[in-house]
Amino acid sequence: MKLLSFAVPCYNSAAYMENCVNSLLLGGDDVEIIVVDDGSKKDNTAEIADRLESEHPGIVKAVHQENGGHGEAVNTGLKNATGLYFKVVDSDDKVDPDAYKKILETLKKFIDEPLDMLISNYVYDKEGAAHKHVMQYRSVLPKDKVFSWDTAGHFKKGQYILMHSVIYRTEMLKESGLKLPAHTFYVDSIYVFNPMPNVKRMYYLDVDFYLYYIGRDDQSVNEKVMIGRIDQQMRVNNIMFDYFSAKKDEIKDHKALYSYMYNYLEIITTITSVLLILRGDKEALKIKKDYWDNLKDRDEALYSKLRHGFLGVAMNLPGSFGRGISKFGYRVCQKIFKFN
Repeated sequence: MKLLSFAVPCYNSAAYMENCVNSLLLGGDDVEIIVVDDGSKKDNTAEIADRLESEHPGIVKAVHQENGGHGEAVNTGLKNATGLYFKVVDSDDKVDPDAYKKILETLKKFIDEPLDMLISNYVYDKEGAAHKHVMQYRSVLPKDKVFSWDTAGHFKKGQYILMHSVIYRTEMLKESGLKLPAHTFYVDSIYVFNPMPNVKRMYYLDVDFYLYYIGRDDQSVNEKVMIGRIDQQMRVNNIMFDYFSAKKDEIKDHKALYSYMYNYLEIITTITSVLLILRGDKEALKIKKDYWDNLKDRDEALYSKLRHGFLGVAMNLPGSFGRGISKFGYRVCQKIFKFN
């Protein structure tokens, strides 16, 4: 068995995918790198994937599929994973070599009694930025020890776990029933939300492992692109809302887990709302109102908690002046947390 399986979703990624794979090859025979060509047509992604497999037999595996979107590529990677642990690395990102060595050393300590999730830091590698913002968890998670949700601290607003932070135990992820929706962007949030009730044994390694590249105009997290794909953001938000609604009674006694998942849902719902406010036309504002009304119809108690919390109030201030305040608050958070 491999120690760690990487899934690298690729869609017309010829310009940068090889840099990503090269950063992962440092793991040698301990890892497998599943390069998922998601129906690329505009460039030679498929050919690069096949060449990498031939150059690194037993380590790189090229898998080709009809286009299904990022989520379906992750699903395919998970189906093909044979490693004890599993991680997704997007094709325009890479990992830090020194941190990578420490990650592998740590995972090897937990072969007989595997972790469910290893958490590490990630770096916003924003194009043109002199300072690279690091998302770390020193204030909330115990370092260098096995812990559970019962001993985790309280996550601050804006401090949450992304796909870039986590390495899952492969079988735990499969047993959780995770299946990401096809042809949908922003499914990363579902990936780090739905499995959480199944996560029992965690470990935080305080290293800056994942280098998360942002800055391309065509990138899915570009603000204009996100506004144009608001329907997909709403789809992800709905899946998370319904999942939490179904699980909230089951997890209510696990206070740290409940708080973490609720706060994450609150952040995602805030993002959905603010993107519609930023779009600003009458149709967008009607969509926003209808969206909140729909949440109320599906779970009135959860809706009420979200709607009357600080962020829910801030995203529903009346009139153009109120929306201006909402926009201002969003821009302040954008500067603090360095997203988009």
